[in-house]
Amino acid sequence: MYRSHTCGELNSSAIGNQITLSGWVQKIRNKGFMIWVDLRDRYGITQLIFDEERSSKELMQKAATLGREFVIQVKGEVIERESKNPNIPTGEIEVLVNELSILNTSLTPPFTIDNKTDGGEDLRMKYRYLDIRRNPVKDKLVFRHKVGMQVRNYLSNQGFIEVETPYLIKSTPEGARDFVVPSRMNEGQFYALPQSPQTFKQLLMVGGMDKYFQIVKCFRDEDLRADRQPEFTQIDCEMAFVEQEDILSIFEGLTKHLLKEVNGVEVDKFPRMTYEDAMKKYGNDKPDIRFGMEFGELNEVTKHKDFKIFNDAELVVGIAVPGGANYSRKEIDKLIDWVKRPQVGALGMVYAKYNEDGSFKSSVDKFYDEEDLAKWAEKTNAKPGDLICVLSGATNKVRAQLSTLRMEMAERLGLRKADDFAPLWVIDFPLLEWDEETERYHAMHHPFTSPKIEDIPLLETDPGKVRANAYDLVLNGNEIGGGSIRIHDKETQSKMFTHLGFTKEEAKEQFGFLMNAFEYGAPPHGGIAFGFDRLTAILGGQETIRDFIAFPKNNAGRDVMIDAPSKLDEEQLKELSLKLNIE
Repeated sequence: MYRSHTCGELNSSAIGNQITLSGWVQKIRNKGFMIWVDLRDRYGITQLIFDEERSSKELMQKAATLGREFVIQVKGEVIERESKNPNIPTGEIEVLVNELSILNTSLTPPFTIDNKTDGGEDLRMKYRYLDIRRNPVKDKLVFRHKVGMQVRNYLSNQGFIEVETPYLIKSTPEGARDFVVPSRMNEGQFYALPQSPQTFKQLLMVGGMDKYFQIVKCFRDEDLRADRQPEFTQIDCEMAFVEQEDILSIFEGLTKHLLKEVNGVEVDKFPRMTYEDAMKKYGNDKPDIRFGMEFGELNEVTKHKDFKIFNDAELVVGIAVPGGANYSRKEIDKLIDWVKRPQVGALGMVYAKYNEDGSFKSSVDKFYDEEDLAKWAEKTNAKPGDLICVLSGATNKVRAQLSTLRMEMAERLGLRKADDFAPLWVIDFPLLEWDEETERYHAMHHPFTSPKIEDIPLLETDPGKVRANAYDLVLNGNEIGGGSIRIHDKETQSKMFTHLGFTKEEAKEQFGFLMNAFEYGAPPHGGIAFGFDRLTAILGGQETIRDFIAFPKNNAGRDVMIDAPSKLDEEQLKELSLKLNIE
């Protein structure tokens, strides 16, 4: 056998034992008469010692040839370590080597394989298999496994069945672009990779599976950010004979279970907030409620004061930044420049200092007196010592801009603590949203989301006011899960397709299989999907997902390690009946 123990398990209780270890050479310290080697595997590090008084000349010479990342096997005796290291579990012992086998040599790594490395992100992604040897990455992949096991344990105990669904499916409009796969056996036709298993999990409900889940890969061909990948993983779930309350209860339970088992944290409160309130109070539909700075709408206390910028604005809205009254003029000017960046898009910012002595000083003192500014403070819940930051403009734009500013200030003030967890359900989303470019309604979630029963008549008279029977689970300002009660009858689904601009022929071509299934006794059903990558990252104290994925792609959707995507040769293109038209 290659090893009797791992490099992380030996301690003083093993002193005197003969053992066998295998792993990678982490570090070498050669004093000539004595050589120390740190041997590393997934489980930890054990120090090896070669001593010319106790080791043969041949063994010393062989040990002197070792280099970083060589793969070796050693046999020897566990002895007490003279200079103990209390920072590692094996720090009380070392192994006096009496036999050394070099299983493989290694080139000098392109970056230091250690907790703190000198390798930039691009370089580490190119050599990802080396990066995984580093504890910060390895530990995140182990953590991901732990989260996945807890998900499976909880859902299995709740009676859910894990069912796999196909990866080669039909292209259907679900919001983002599909990745398509040409079919060699069906000339000129294409599969699509699933953006989600949505229709399949609904068909499983028609099939009577009752409670389904799957930890599944999904694919979307969309522009990427640091927290997006073209392929990502969902915890996909569906239940039959349920209402919204049933689903919220089950998946509050899942979230509580994960927080307790993975993080050792107990969270009881899962407040609920309507989509309308979330937009009004926080400017987005996934608010971080770990801190305050709720929006205060100022239209009624700012207009009609001869300040044209506010008078012409659809919305005037502000937040109170704790302790911000101490900011210097230079610091405030930098903040104004920050909101004017293209990424935020504000034209400027008005501010008012609420001084510790109760007085006010603003950038618009010419137009507003202290009595006016006191009303601003009341609307924004500002306290003495706070800075009131005010933006104005078109409602949707200015809310998004102020939301970005709110998150930035919370980051600067250290209010977004990774070990503080604040879940929130956002409910009552609009069913449809108007798209100016296509001049038609689109489903805010997807075409199978059920409208609130009491709002169904509005589909004919005022579609924009119809609320969806939909819900998102937000954790620390990130949407970690979203779902809905589904339409389960053909008539309502047909009506929905009509409002989304599908002709009967288009609806039949795209979704005929689902409509047919609904004619064979489809039960009421609903579900939810969690973003597994993002959920894992947040539980792990971070918000970017890349390090929690074994082999991620960069922001251009490329795998720089294997150089994908790549070109096909002419023979493959011909076999697939494809011809490139690239200018």
